[in-house]
Amino acid sequence: MQRALTPYAATALILVTMAVWLLWIGREPICTCGVVKLWHGQTMSSENSQHLSDWYTPSHILHGILFYGLLWLMARRVSVPWRLSIATLVEAAWEIVENSDTIIERYRAVTISLDYFGDSIVNSIADVLAMWVGFWLAGRLPVWASVLIVFVFEGVTMWVIRDGLALNIIMLLYPLDIIRDWQSVG
Repeated sequence: MQRALTPYAATALILVTMAVWLLWIGREPICTCGVVKLWHGQTMSSENSQHLSDWYTPSHILHGILFYGLLWLMARRVSVPWRLSIATLVEAAWEIVENSDTIIERYRAVTISLDYFGDSIVNSIADVLAMWVGFWLAGRLPVWASVLIVFVFEGVTMWVIRDGLALNIIMLLYPLDIIRDWQSVG
């Protein structure tokens, strides 16, 4: 008798596959500084996106909230554990794409992230775990609280580092000089 893959096993397999892929394409397992910090708050640093959490962690929590909402709208008949697997697949795919040479060079060309050389593997794993936190929160909080989290996280990161999920998407897809100039004033 053959057992089917559980959603939790599938989710874990997606995470491990992402990490192996990132290692295979040459991403650093940890920061080349030789340590793994719980928090690194300097965005204009070669250590940005190299540790467990940073100013971009809130955007990954927002991914989880948004994925939960979209999957609730589009796949209500799919169980929540399988929806988490789908969200993890999308997040892992983004981590792989985001760490491709093409996207890294795009960030460096159209944003103020001149010292960005891609995420460490530990940071990418932590980003997926942050997405899980957002997904979990969205499943337990009322919709208004999830919406409030989105606005607060976006507002705080825009205020503190002049960046956030929305600005990141805009600058990646359709860079605007006015945003780039504003970001460089920090």
